[in-house]
Amino acid sequence: MDPALRTYRSGLLASVFWHSLGRLGTLLLLWGWGWGPDSVLGHKNTVTRLDADSKLPIMGLMPINKTLAVESISEGILPAVQLATEHVHNKFLPNTSKLVLEWYDTECDNAKGLKAFFDGIKYGPKHLMIFGGVCPSITSIIAESLKEWNLVQLSFAATTPVLADKKKYPYFFRTVPSDNAVNPAVVKFLKHFGWRRVGTLTQDVQRFSEVRNDLTSELEKADIQIADTESFSNDPCLSVRKLRDNDVRIILGQFDENMAAKVFCCAYNENMYGIKYQWIIPGWYQLNWWKLAAYNYCPLKNLLTAMEGYVAVDYEPLSTKDIRTISGLTPQQYEQEYNKMRGSAEYSKFHGFAYDGIWVIATTLQRAMDSLKRLDSPQTIRDFNYVNKDLGQIFLDSMNETNFLGVTGQVMFRNGERMGTIIFSQFQDEVTVKVGDYNAVADSLELINDTLRFQGVEPPKDRTIIQPQLRKISLPLYSILSALTVLGMFMSSAFLFFNIKNRNQKLIKMSSPYMNNLIILGGMLSYASIFLFGLDGSFVKPNTFETLCTVRTWILTVGYTTAFGAMFAKTWRVHAIFKNVKMKKKIIKDQKLLIIVGGMLLIDLCILICWQVVNPLKRTVEDYPLEPDPAGRDFAIRPMLEHCENTNMSIWLGIVYAYKGLLMLFGCFLAWETRNVSIPALNDSKYIGMSVYNVGIMCIIGAAVSFLTRDQPNVQFCIVALVIIFCSTITLCLVFVPKLITLRTNPDAATQNKRLQFTQNQRKDDSKTSTSVTSVNQANTSRLEGFQTDNHRLRMKITELDKELEEVTMQLQDTPEKTQYIKQNHIQELNNILSIRNFTDGKDSDKPLMKNHHDSRSQVPWGTALEPSRTNKDVIEDINSPEHIQRRLSLQLPILHHAYLPSIGGVDASSASPCVSPSASPRHRHVQPPFRVMVSGL
Repeated sequence: MDPALRTYRSGLLASVFWHSLGRLGTLLLLWGWGWGPDSVLGHKNTVTRLDADSKLPIMGLMPINKTLAVESISEGILPAVQLATEHVHNKFLPNTSKLVLEWYDTECDNAKGLKAFFDGIKYGPKHLMIFGGVCPSITSIIAESLKEWNLVQLSFAATTPVLADKKKYPYFFRTVPSDNAVNPAVVKFLKHFGWRRVGTLTQDVQRFSEVRNDLTSELEKADIQIADTESFSNDPCLSVRKLRDNDVRIILGQFDENMAAKVFCCAYNENMYGIKYQWIIPGWYQLNWWKLAAYNYCPLKNLLTAMEGYVAVDYEPLSTKDIRTISGLTPQQYEQEYNKMRGSAEYSKFHGFAYDGIWVIATTLQRAMDSLKRLDSPQTIRDFNYVNKDLGQIFLDSMNETNFLGVTGQVMFRNGERMGTIIFSQFQDEVTVKVGDYNAVADSLELINDTLRFQGVEPPKDRTIIQPQLRKISLPLYSILSALTVLGMFMSSAFLFFNIKNRNQKLIKMSSPYMNNLIILGGMLSYASIFLFGLDGSFVKPNTFETLCTVRTWILTVGYTTAFGAMFAKTWRVHAIFKNVKMKKKIIKDQKLLIIVGGMLLIDLCILICWQVVNPLKRTVEDYPLEPDPAGRDFAIRPMLEHCENTNMSIWLGIVYAYKGLLMLFGCFLAWETRNVSIPALNDSKYIGMSVYNVGIMCIIGAAVSFLTRDQPNVQFCIVALVIIFCSTITLCLVFVPKLITLRTNPDAATQNKRLQFTQNQRKDDSKTSTSVTSVNQANTSRLEGFQTDNHRLRMKITELDKELEEVTMQLQDTPEKTQYIKQNHIQELNNILSIRNFTDGKDSDKPLMKNHHDSRSQVPWGTALEPSRTNKDVIEDINSPEHIQRRLSLQLPILHHAYLPSIGGVDASSASPCVSPSASPRHRHVQPPFRVMVSGL
């Protein structure tokens, strides 16, 4: 342990002991030793000798033993006292008076110091005052008993705040400011830079604790908040960390230089240095103190980095002003003479206070003599003794009246405390530079221009300045998306004009123009909601924003339902027709689709009205965690974001999302089911399905991403706007762009009759124009394969019938008598052919085709043979003649053969001619019958 610190601590323990005794115990002890005032007055020979010699004896108390760590005090003080005595004798006191200082070594020990004090009183001359007192413990013990001796003590080095208690130490004065004297200066310094929030870090030692307690009182008077108060005994790192956690930026430290090295090493480790922090510590440390303790706790580089810019506060040891003092010398001239007088002796920063102290004693004695003259008192100051209270009071009053300009500045007392000058120094590039001073008399702070340097562009803040920042939508982003939205609305208006103008065109009429108008209206409402979503606190007031919360929700919901509902209805109609397995004629009018859309809107309105009445949307502001300033400035940003919410927001959103989600999933299902349907009468069914599918997918993705980016308004607005623009634009383009292209490239397409029908005709090689047909949906592959299987089986049946017909023909040529047998037995075979025809046409064939079928049957000459109701016997006999039968069969059988083969996949109907013989007909030419569909207008 440092010897000085050990001595200081032992002094504190003794001080506690002597304070417990009190003044009464001290006096009893003195009387017991025979050293009371009366005993001292018994030495009259000494007093007579002093009077004769005209000396003014002063008791000097100071540690003189050179083996102590405080030896520099005596070595540096004695030259200053000697120089001051000479100046006083030469320029102030009359020739008949001479100050004589009798020095007594206290050794900074309580017992030895008391013994020296009492020895000076009992065996020494009759001292008028006491000059000295360095160590706090012994000084406080002696100062407490001075009232009983009527002695005034003046110290030049005791800075302990304990001695500032004038009730306990009324006869104690000091030319050096107290440690507490720096506190008003610190408060003034804090106010100058607007620091209203500080923290304290104190070493657990009485001296520093007393300063901290007085500083706390001064800070409370100045209305400065103490954010945290930390103390430590040996390891300050935990306390430093607590200060950082409490966001303390201005740290007021009270610790010695040994602990200062530890503190700044901890500060470096906790990153409590630089532009965000300001340390204010005592300034009475030894010169280059940091070099002595640098390598004990952390590398020198780290220590210097953390120390850079700290401010040290201490009393000014010597005035820097070029002014004449009471001695006639300037402070600079005095310092030169002092250095000559000191020679190679140790330097003491208290030498200026000791020099001014001798002048204080001299001026006090001079005022005391003047006071006695004014009172016409027969006494002189040489008549003082330790029981003379009147002279003791005169000395006390004269000391309080001290006011002159010394080498340490203006010397005056207020309640026994020196009202001196406090200097502020800053550690800059390993050098301590004076940056300002505080005049306690005038209570003024003066900073030297351009000397105080902060590591930032401005003084650090006393706390993390939280700057609320409302996150707003970027104006360029809003402008770009608004421009895209305007283009989309112009496009919607153009499509609406096109749809209304061409509503009577069959191409437009067959695609339900009323539903198309609803799609356009929904798209325009969705576009309009983008403008409202982009309006936030940067554009509108809070009340207006709250209204927009409701308006934009209604517009987007109604617009989405209108557009999506119309697409859903049209997709449902395609699906209903497509799933008509029996291919019956099914008519779904627009009125039914409008009812579907109206039902969806009615559900939306019910939900929105209940939402608005029960729990309307309100403007809420959400705070987000602090963020550092992007520009690196010394404050933090508190992001704030506006939301449209209510207390049960999740419930209402769940209802809306559930309803919309089910509807969307069903719409996507219908779109998937009809993805490959292409029906001329519903010429936009495929595009509507694509739109429903795309809208569903984009809405799901957009809603999820929008929820995840709710703390980023620009990203959220961009995603929402792009989803709305994409869905609306792609839907309108898919619905109307093909119509525009068709009307422009093929104007006659609007007048062509589009129907679902089965056809038996194929296009000839000479490219004759045939009625437009479309193939059945490729998705119905299984159904088509079934038809092909039946077709193959029936063709095999026809082949067998052809063979039988040939055999019958040959038999007729050989045996005409079998005609009756053929008429009766093969009529059933012809009926089978007819039934095959009916089967291939289908039970639900269109009536015009059935008519043609009956017409072809009516043209067959065998009609008479197929109708047994005829009773004209003459005709029958004539017809049944062998000649007629042979001729008729030779002509009619090939006709029948070629007439019915095409209907079941045989030869082409165009090649079926009665003029072609059976042997010439291409029976074995199998052509795949195209299945075609014709649907009448809906």
